[in-house]
Amino acid sequence: MKDSNWTRDDSHLPKALRGLRIPLIGSPLFIISVPELVIAQCKAGIIGSFPALNAREAEGEPPLLDAWLKQITEELDRHNQQNPDNPAAPYAVNQIVHRSNTRLERDLEISAKWEVPVWITSLGARVEVNEAAHSCGGVVLHDIINNTFAKKAIEKGADGLIAVAAGAGGHAGQQSPLALIREIRSWFDGPLALSGAIASGEALLAARALGADFGYAGSPFIATKEANAQEEYKQMIVDSTAEDIIYSSLFTGVHGNYLKKSVERAGMDPNDLPSADSSSMNFGQGSSKPKAWKEIWGSGQGIGDVQDVVTAGELVDRIDQEYRAAGAQLASEFTG
Repeated sequence: MKDSNWTRDDSHLPKALRGLRIPLIGSPLFIISVPELVIAQCKAGIIGSFPALNAREAEGEPPLLDAWLKQITEELDRHNQQNPDNPAAPYAVNQIVHRSNTRLERDLEISAKWEVPVWITSLGARVEVNEAAHSCGGVVLHDIINNTFAKKAIEKGADGLIAVAAGAGGHAGQQSPLALIREIRSWFDGPLALSGAIASGEALLAARALGADFGYAGSPFIATKEANAQEEYKQMIVDSTAEDIIYSSLFTGVHGNYLKKSVERAGMDPNDLPSADSSSMNFGQGSSKPKAWKEIWGSGQGIGDVQDVVTAGELVDRIDQEYRAAGAQLASEFTG
């Protein structure tokens, strides 16, 4: 969905990461990211993604991940054949590398079989995971919360990084994006995405100005029609702002950002939550969050820009328009 004014130079990036309508990746959302959302994101011109652990089949059934990758691959191929001048963006699969993920080896094999173009790895950098991705031509982006973890990820063979800064949804870091991106860019010139309150075109432009190649947006896509989220969750995203986000380790053992109203609704005081440590994390059942807290809903701080529930395509349209308008306005300061 590029237009005649598209002049961004992305020739330094791996082929799978080039040619996006706008430099944006839809982040993988636990439970919420399903093929319908991923396909809509890709057709809209951005990278769509989902966690492999979202594809959970009943005992004795064939792997649902295999069926999802078949569905996504075939639908995007069909779209590209029908729209040769406006092809879809590639998709990504998120692999949770934490030691408790007993499905990891199987999911790597399935992803390699379908030649997944972009692999997002989380909660541990492992050489064998990167090798599995590279065996089928995949590009690996590893998410990190500080410069130390960034260096470890590249040393172990990741191709690029996702800097999860303060304000991001899910397992967010605490560092300012202004500091984190600049520290990484002091030694790394490969693919780099920024996560943390990316919910508008202006925020996306700021990420690019800092030195990131991409913005990484999740929370705005919760409030889309294709998202597999409860309607109450979607509406809570629309009705909330950054002040309605709390940062806690209680629910998974790793600090993350959550909607304060969902914590209150579960009968807890969001201003007086106990802490938990990483030993409580267990992805054997797909999530490290106990079922008792299944309606403790995650969100980043950028949701003040989310005004209503729309399609994924309409959301990308809005961010695209804002991005171009903000860029043109800023550029006018340096011309004439």
